[in-house]
Amino acid sequence: MKLLIGGQWAEASSGRREDVTSPFDGSAVGSVSLAGRDDVDRTLAAAVEGARVWRRTPAHQRMQILLRAAALAQERAEVIAQTISAEAGKTITEARGEASRSGELIRLAAFEGTQLYGDSLPLDANPGTGFDKVGFTVRQPVGVVVAITPFNYPSLLVLHKVAPALAAGNAVVLKPARTTPLTALALAACFVDAGLPEGVLSVLTGPGGDLGDALVSDPRVNKISFTGSTLVGTRITQLAGVKKLSLELGASCPVVVLPDADIDAAAAAIALGGFVNAGQVCISVQRVITHPKVTGDFLDALVPRVQQISTGDPGSTATGMGTLITEQEAARVERSIRAAVHDGATLLTGGERDGAIVSPAVVTGVDPSSAFSQDELFGPAVAVSTAEDWQSAIAQANGTAYGLGAGIFTSDVSGAVRAIRELDAGTIHINWTPLWRADLMPYGGLKGSGIGKEGPRSAVAEMTDVKTVILHGRPW
Repeated sequence: MKLLIGGQWAEASSGRREDVTSPFDGSAVGSVSLAGRDDVDRTLAAAVEGARVWRRTPAHQRMQILLRAAALAQERAEVIAQTISAEAGKTITEARGEASRSGELIRLAAFEGTQLYGDSLPLDANPGTGFDKVGFTVRQPVGVVVAITPFNYPSLLVLHKVAPALAAGNAVVLKPARTTPLTALALAACFVDAGLPEGVLSVLTGPGGDLGDALVSDPRVNKISFTGSTLVGTRITQLAGVKKLSLELGASCPVVVLPDADIDAAAAAIALGGFVNAGQVCISVQRVITHPKVTGDFLDALVPRVQQISTGDPGSTATGMGTLITEQEAARVERSIRAAVHDGATLLTGGERDGAIVSPAVVTGVDPSSAFSQDELFGPAVAVSTAEDWQSAIAQANGTAYGLGAGIFTSDVSGAVRAIRELDAGTIHINWTPLWRADLMPYGGLKGSGIGKEGPRSAVAEMTDVKTVILHGRPW
């Protein structure tokens, strides 16, 4: 496929291309053009002009275009799902679930883009101001938004950035993950085919380091929305200069299981929440903190459920868990599990690697201060530790650099309320795991997990600027 530069499909100036390959069997599933620095310059020049045109387009007209794009995304959901599964190694069942949300997510964003309310300012409350002035605020699009997205949700995470940015009246330059560009290009085609004006949307595929550095450091860019590792997010903050930033970064999400919890319900939820998309989810369950009284019963309930998760061909509906994104990533996860065992933990099940597949693993007796707990694993393994009391359980849950999501299982309402107050995470789930997200809800982390919030309403707010207007009349 070609690059999308200002709404026009074009080959990269270098003429270079590369294959996109399946992580399951290494077969080529497509080919994309490799953008370079010259393409970045062409794209940003088009985006600046596109932003000027798009911001002058009435909100109701922008909404109609986005609604047509939503209808196209819905019509093309099966093709998009097949693309997701092929290039990401996600099971076709999970890929269909992801693709099926595309149309509604665009519709949610389209609506929020028409709701840019301002506030009236009570200037007469300030001594000496009087009644001869009226103050209010208005929102306007920031201009050019650069969206940089990861591989693990190549449809949803693209749309959580692109759709709100367009709905708010911005031009967007999208840089998708190098391993999963085909889904992004298929979604971009929905917007182009819906009648999006030229210049408003571009997609650059190719090496993230070169393209990302050039995009985020360019003064023509007004806003950066990035989802990915904390390491890359930190680099973006160093390169960006004075720009608006939304950064959804790493995590090591905890789930606390209290003695009064429904153990079977907790085990069933964690067997799901730890292994969807082979654990390659920022809000995947990585750490489970149990009370010693229930640890044995919990593991007895969890391990058989994990062992029932089938692995294999992502394209088969019989497969319960697909591949990691590359064989190198699978080898990294395998090494992390072995290192935890070497350091004294016990591997109860899983952890074997076959190419890019790592069998679902449960590791118990994990030291909360170890790398296996502290660092983001991004793979199909759950680490189980124990805590003797409430204070130590919360301390363990909060005891990493991250704060994206957390869960707690308890039958005590008071304990649930206390958890809401004391857990340091952007989203807290009571009697469920962090692996749950409604597209309309605010979503983002605390601490090292990032800056800002996504979800259409929150993202539209992040992708607009507020002006204060004062109308001066004559003194009465």
